[in-house]
Amino acid sequence: MTGNEPRLTVLGSATPFPGADNACSGYLLSAGDTHVWMDAGTGTLAELQRHIAFEQLDAIWISHLHADHTADLLTAFYAALYSGIRLPAPIPLYGPPGIADRLAHFLTNSARRSPIESAFDVHELHDGHRVRVGPLELTSAEVVHGMPAFAVRIEDKGVDGGGVLVYSGDTAPCASLVALATGCDVLLCEADSSTAAADEPPVHHTPEEAGETAHRAGAHRLVVTHVGPGMTPGDAVSRAETSYDGRVEHAAPGSSFALRRAEAGQGV
Repeated sequence: MTGNEPRLTVLGSATPFPGADNACSGYLLSAGDTHVWMDAGTGTLAELQRHIAFEQLDAIWISHLHADHTADLLTAFYAALYSGIRLPAPIPLYGPPGIADRLAHFLTNSARRSPIESAFDVHELHDGHRVRVGPLELTSAEVVHGMPAFAVRIEDKGVDGGGVLVYSGDTAPCASLVALATGCDVLLCEADSSTAAADEPPVHHTPEEAGETAHRAGAHRLVVTHVGPGMTPGDAVSRAETSYDGRVEHAAPGSSFALRRAEAGQGV
């Protein structure tokens, strides 16, 4: 593998709050000198800096506005504006509608609105949103989570092509995720143990449903993440394997996965 091929690094995969050794949801996708931070759950900004400097970020992509996926955007704002870092421009931030106002609501402490746009170049997602970040093409699709929420397909459009990652964000099983993940090399899919109340529609995958989504999409490999506190990662993997014949792994904090299919069995 060359240094330009994309690699996924797990910054954290805990929910609904960080553990002693596991931050909340957050992932770093790197392809050469291009770096995208996907979801910014509590603790992930610190973990990000084990791998790159904050100012090396090319973009941030946020699946939905729950705190376990966004809380570290607040401290990222301070890093961008008040830490002595000199960014050449605000960091592109792709997130659900209303993300800028949500951040401003938390960060504003006077009559003057915090200058969110000085830190982040905000772009609101919509179903079918597409953007190029270096060699990476990000395509977002709306999914089912009881609020505006998105999954993303990231394809390496570089000269050699280095694989396709699909990240579910938080969602119940849905046709839009299956369509987005069709034929992908790696499906990073939540496998929460929580269940909806009897009078409420589901908003998460169970591990078995994560396996079924991977099976229906023809994904080459499944990495389960966002495993709830009611089960172990090993249990989540075993349960997902009952409905999917491919390789299943857990998004353990600090683990790293090559996306190119020839190396799909390798996690470091």
